[in-house]
Amino acid sequence: MTQTPNQPTDRHSSATDITPVVALKELVARLHREQHKIQDLLSSLGFALRSFSNLNQFLELIPLMATRVTDADGGALFLYKPNGQITLERLHWQDSRERKSIRKALETATSQLSFAAVNAHLTGSPAILDDQMQRYLEPDIQLFGTTILVKHTERGRLYVFSREREYTWTETRQKLVRLVADQTAVAIENDELSVELRKKERLDRELEIGAEIQLRLLPRQCPTIPGVSLAARCQPANRVGGDYYDFIPTNHNPTQPQLEANEFSPWSLVIGDVMGKGVPAALIMTMTRGMLRGEVLNGHSPGTILHHLNRVMYADLENSHRFVTLFYSEYDPQTRILSYSNAAQTPPLLWRAATKTIQRLDTLGMLIGLDINSQYEDAQIRLESGDTLIYYTDGFTDAANQNGDRFEEDNLIAAFSWACHHHQSPQEILDYLFAQIEKFIGTTSDRGDDMTLIVFQAL
Repeated sequence: MTQTPNQPTDRHSSATDITPVVALKELVARLHREQHKIQDLLSSLGFALRSFSNLNQFLELIPLMATRVTDADGGALFLYKPNGQITLERLHWQDSRERKSIRKALETATSQLSFAAVNAHLTGSPAILDDQMQRYLEPDIQLFGTTILVKHTERGRLYVFSREREYTWTETRQKLVRLVADQTAVAIENDELSVELRKKERLDRELEIGAEIQLRLLPRQCPTIPGVSLAARCQPANRVGGDYYDFIPTNHNPTQPQLEANEFSPWSLVIGDVMGKGVPAALIMTMTRGMLRGEVLNGHSPGTILHHLNRVMYADLENSHRFVTLFYSEYDPQTRILSYSNAAQTPPLLWRAATKTIQRLDTLGMLIGLDINSQYEDAQIRLESGDTLIYYTDGFTDAANQNGDRFEEDNLIAAFSWACHHHQSPQEILDYLFAQIEKFIGTTSDRGDDMTLIVFQAL
């Protein structure tokens, strides 16, 4: 068979056609390999973000990941500290000898530069920081960076470095570094949230301890007083509060210890309220309790006791910018006389069984801690069988429903009067009054203040 002249030309043409196909296949294969490499690296970064509980361990990976996904020679992570300084947090460079010199150059570049200075020169990007570091790096090293944003706040910069002259900062590389920077921002935010959570857990535990201590300082049960029936409850708005009430056995004979007081020794009944709520109010309440118990032992009248208490507590209360309202009373089972004095506390309400009327027990007196020279009046009243007295804090009258309406004293007086007509025991009266408050507030309204109530009934 004779070969035609066109045959060699056809073979040459075929070979020429095959070469681009092979090149295209190699390009596609290389792109697939690069894609898989990037996916593996980012997958590893995501796994580290989920797995590492230590932020420092995660940050170790960031410059390495940024370097590999962009085919760079190295990477560096800079973070802005609360004091305004910019610090080199992590650096990746394969050659350990070069790494030392590059670290020194980067640290020198940022040692005199604060984030405030960088932020003051922002023109779309922190060019002053990039220029400062480029100035200290070797001339053949290029750097490219992106910002780390945590909750829309700039917290640092992530850089990659390359010695290759042909290296270009392509859109793909920019996106990849931004992705690594975003993962870094998530890790920083998660760490800060974990720190806040641990702080909250510690605070919750401290509040639990504080609430337990406060609960132990309040009377565990009402005392047994001849001719008297009692009920009491303190309901803090938070776990700890500033309301205070106490029953103190009073024995003015210094030779006879309180624990050995005879059956008919007088008793002090006191209720108070520290301005504010929470831990600060609870601390002042605890201080008030201790100082008052010391004053009671001196055997003075209620007005004198409040006067002395005010002078003793004045300096501490003035420094704390808080005040205490206090109603102090002493009941003598033998004479059935209640002596009392008021330091701007909500006056107790007395229901007279004989007349079925209610009166307020009040005297002139300023807040404890307002004026060091405050004077407090004394008053007395004799209680008859069936007379019922309620001591309460303003958490009752100030309680508001979802419309913002307050319970007010008039409603309390009406509820108290109804309870005295229809209930026999102090506990029943107490339960009824708390139920009325709950009904008024409703289930959707928050309790705005601590609520404390003592029901005292003469038998």
